[in-house]
Amino acid sequence: MALPGLLQRGRLLTRFSHHHVVVFLLTFFSYSLLHASRKTFSNVKVSISKQWTPSVWNTSAELPVEIWSSNRLFPTTEDATLFLGTLDTIFLFSYAVGLFISGIVGDRLNLRWVLSFGMCSSALVVFVFGTLTEWLHFYNKWFYCVLWIVNGLLQSTGWPCVVAVMGNWFGKAGRGVVFGLWSACASVGNILGACLASSVLQYGYEYAFLVTASVQFAGGIVIFFGLLVSPEEIGLPGTEGEDNLEEDSHRPLIDAENEDEYEPNYSIQEASAVAQVKAISFGQACCLPGVIPYSLAYACLKLVNYSFFFWLPFYLSNNFGWKEAEADKLSIWYDVGGIIGGTLQGFISDVLQKRAPVLALSLLLAVGSLVGYSRSPNNKSINALLMTVTGFFIGGPSNMISSAISADLGRQELIQGSSEALATVTGIVDGTGSIGAAVGQYLVSLIQDNLGWMWVFYFFILMTSCTILFISPLIAREVAALTQRRQAHVLGE
Repeated sequence: MALPGLLQRGRLLTRFSHHHVVVFLLTFFSYSLLHASRKTFSNVKVSISKQWTPSVWNTSAELPVEIWSSNRLFPTTEDATLFLGTLDTIFLFSYAVGLFISGIVGDRLNLRWVLSFGMCSSALVVFVFGTLTEWLHFYNKWFYCVLWIVNGLLQSTGWPCVVAVMGNWFGKAGRGVVFGLWSACASVGNILGACLASSVLQYGYEYAFLVTASVQFAGGIVIFFGLLVSPEEIGLPGTEGEDNLEEDSHRPLIDAENEDEYEPNYSIQEASAVAQVKAISFGQACCLPGVIPYSLAYACLKLVNYSFFFWLPFYLSNNFGWKEAEADKLSIWYDVGGIIGGTLQGFISDVLQKRAPVLALSLLLAVGSLVGYSRSPNNKSINALLMTVTGFFIGGPSNMISSAISADLGRQELIQGSSEALATVTGIVDGTGSIGAAVGQYLVSLIQDNLGWMWVFYFFILMTSCTILFISPLIAREVAALTQRRQAHVLGE
């Protein structure tokens, strides 16, 4: 990247106002709170499993289970574990469906209203699921399933809305590092959820749900009264006005065509002035260059990332025999790696002005990190180190695809001027990813139950390899473009 380009991006970054900071923090913590409530469920799986299974075995063939253990759902811990995996799958399927819908709704309604409604309503559902049912000693599998379906639909309002708001406020200049740092909101939410859950778990798992639901509800109220959806609301110029100051303002980081065919004098805004005020359709969003490959790739990668999210505390407790509260705190290191990875890889992709090669290198190293972590000894320090490295190479690319790349796809040159595409494109990418993650959670519980944890890691390696395969055409094109640009720079000297 040329020095003038770096200086230009630096000048644009200095134009950020205190409104940008407020928007960054509000969207960051709103999604962190949504993730914290999800993390609570994964952190208390051992406690829930114990509550749902009998503490004393029934040795009498004549005494029905309903009499001697009326408040228990399952005869064995294995059955309870399988149902927990089923709940994860149900949640992610409904979450995936909700993402496709929420993206379209978010582009047509006020993003602040949609986000606030989702946060507050989801908090109430989580309270009923984890706290109220335990206080009333009401245990019913179908009731749990219905609640988790509703929770998935409500939580799906979060990601498309916050990415769209961030896309409205932050242009291409520095988007990789800004979104890389901002996308740590999910990991921070995981850490927050783990800390809140472990701090009150001694009083009962219902209090873990109570605390996270209360904090999330309060966050939804703050969002409703405090979030500014776009700079235009307060008379500031939009991101596209800032992007046009750049020498290559119309050139996307997601290349639709060969760079040699790029015409710098062509104005997309002039050619599509009418389309600027209309939200694009779902079908049009799917046909945008790069949307389908990245969606399929994210389906494989999110499967792996969310498997760590949902099952890591359970794996540490089940495989190494560590206490549940200790396993919860140790699982934080995976998220720490994801935070560092997303920020650093976003910065590198900004410098290169290409995303796919950075993703490819990280995912190749992720395969090695998965092999290393699967053979971690029963040592907490070594396990934490290997876990951090794994989070760096898996969580980092996952954060990039779901945030910076989704914003690039929703702001590329074919729809320049149509901010109403951001939430829809984000919903498609994240929704497809959630479908893959939903299938994966059931497969993880099934593979673990029949073959053991080592085969689960083999499955993760296969899915990571498929991620690289789906974006391989984009990788080849962007590497070729980088090579041509380097050769042109050498010849120019």
